[in-house]
Amino acid sequence: MINKINIDETHQLAITNFNTGKREEAERLFREVLKTNPSHFDANHCLAILLVNLGRLDEAVILFKKTLELKPDSDVYQNLANTLIQLRKFEEAEINYRKVLEFNHDNIDIQYNLGNTLKDLSRLDEAEVVYKKIIELKPDYFKAHHNLAITLNDLNKPDEALKYWKNAKVLKPDADFFFGIILHLKMQLNIWDDLQSKLQELTKRINNGEKIIKPFAILSLIDDPGLHRKTAEIYLNSKITKSNLFPKISKYHSHEKIKIGYFSSDFHDHPVGQLTRELFELHDRKKFEIHAFSFRLNIKDETNTRIRKGVDHFYDVHRMSDIDLVKLARSLEIDIAIDLTGHTAKNRTEIFAMKVAPIQINYLGYSSTTGADHMNYLIADKTIIPEKNKKYYSEKIVYLPNSYMVNESKVKVSEKLFTREDFGLPAEGFVFCCFNQGYKISPPTFAGWMRILKAADGSVLWLHPKNENALKNLKKEAKKHGIDESRLIFAPRLDLNEDHLSRQKLADLFLDTLPCNAHTIASEALRMGVPILTCIGEAFASRVAASLLKAVNLPEMITTTQEQYERLAIELATNPKKLKTIKNKLANNLPTAPLYDTPLFTKNLEAAYQVMYEKYQNDLNLDDIEIKN
Repeated sequence: MINKINIDETHQLAITNFNTGKREEAERLFREVLKTNPSHFDANHCLAILLVNLGRLDEAVILFKKTLELKPDSDVYQNLANTLIQLRKFEEAEINYRKVLEFNHDNIDIQYNLGNTLKDLSRLDEAEVVYKKIIELKPDYFKAHHNLAITLNDLNKPDEALKYWKNAKVLKPDADFFFGIILHLKMQLNIWDDLQSKLQELTKRINNGEKIIKPFAILSLIDDPGLHRKTAEIYLNSKITKSNLFPKISKYHSHEKIKIGYFSSDFHDHPVGQLTRELFELHDRKKFEIHAFSFRLNIKDETNTRIRKGVDHFYDVHRMSDIDLVKLARSLEIDIAIDLTGHTAKNRTEIFAMKVAPIQINYLGYSSTTGADHMNYLIADKTIIPEKNKKYYSEKIVYLPNSYMVNESKVKVSEKLFTREDFGLPAEGFVFCCFNQGYKISPPTFAGWMRILKAADGSVLWLHPKNENALKNLKKEAKKHGIDESRLIFAPRLDLNEDHLSRQKLADLFLDTLPCNAHTIASEALRMGVPILTCIGEAFASRVAASLLKAVNLPEMITTTQEQYERLAIELATNPKKLKTIKNKLANNLPTAPLYDTPLFTKNLEAAYQVMYEKYQNDLNLDDIEIKN
């Protein structure tokens, strides 16, 4: 038995070993101290910290709690809370951060951590209050400005968010990705000051390998698939740091049913959830077992309920750490993992870097390459990625026939008989529409729309901005082009999507945007019998509408230049007979259009899954896959 002096010496030696990287020896020594004196406060605390460093978080939590039983302590509460955050146990972390604040209410760093925890719990209004309080106490606290801006944007307060992003940039001018964040936020508000020079700077700095913009934001700014790939690669290199530390995935034995895992933050009334819910129901259960992994705090709505019923197994993994989520997927032996989120909000990129499954697919949620060597396939079609553009995609391409986009075969449409007057539209005259989000409206596209309005007397443009100031800015831009602002009609948000679908029938022609097309919005408009006019670009995001138009056999609505786009829009607005011919053709095509043939789409997608699974089981090299009807 060692005496007190030896306990102290052993404890100090353990700390020395810990500090010099000899972690196993440090653990052995800490445990020797605790074997003799289980109530040794510092040894318990230090061992818990060591366990965190070793990645043994659950053990660490137990030991931190044991330490607090010995004595309440601010540092232990803080370390426990930080560890709980890593385990995504946000409610418990909140309790412990508040315990720290009982010791020191003005601890700015802990208040900041509390704000982040509230944000992670989707209690955004409370997080906003905490961040603003921090800024009052310490106006130059960069991280508070940064996360307050994110929170305000999530609360649909982009104007206020822009203010705090700008504050943050002043405090830290070289902060990663801020240039692109502010630029994207300005696009949401349709603030286009000096945009062309900013795009030139953006291009130059991406080519220099700088962390200047995140992947999603670049899609609506520049139509260049090569630049999109470089942006994604830069972003991934900055984000993925620990994936190589995770054990290599083992090869699974052949399963009687291929185990498919769909991973998303959008299994609710979101375009991704609405597009995929019938797909999950239709999968052939004799051949496939369907699992869904939800990254988002549970949102109980019609789509979420339907998806839960439509899959074999549904997992709420919002609270799981990346490591635990990967362990779960591997324990289930998921064969094919489909990332429906990509580089969009609430993504869990790290889990795919760690390999949740031996076969990993980028699909639907993000309209470009992930730039990741850990993603095996990207689902597309021949219109989306022509042969000449394959080099811009890090994944192998799965070419589906018809269109890459899954849809529901039937949707609920309101039985209300809406009139133009219900939405402030003129009883007479041509109605152009675009229900895309404001950030997709580029100055060249908008200028083209204004030229179209000038040439089509009595016409109006029906838009759907999310923000009051975006609306004002678009009206200002219209005036600059000599167009009366009253010719821009704004569609208010409707609570029911079925009402929104129905009201679209009031429009004559949908004008698409470039460089980022309408996606789900385009599919909805076509289903409602509203023809879409698009100008096809080079990148994935600028070719989606063309893919959809081909899948309803309306290729004549695909133009290749801005001049051609404007000319055809004017012709359709001034030639009722030609427009009627187009509308009649669309109406006749809709009942048999492959775009809305979900059983056919499911069959083709399953054929792709089977090909990639057979390649994996037979140790064949990855290659592009083409499925034919």
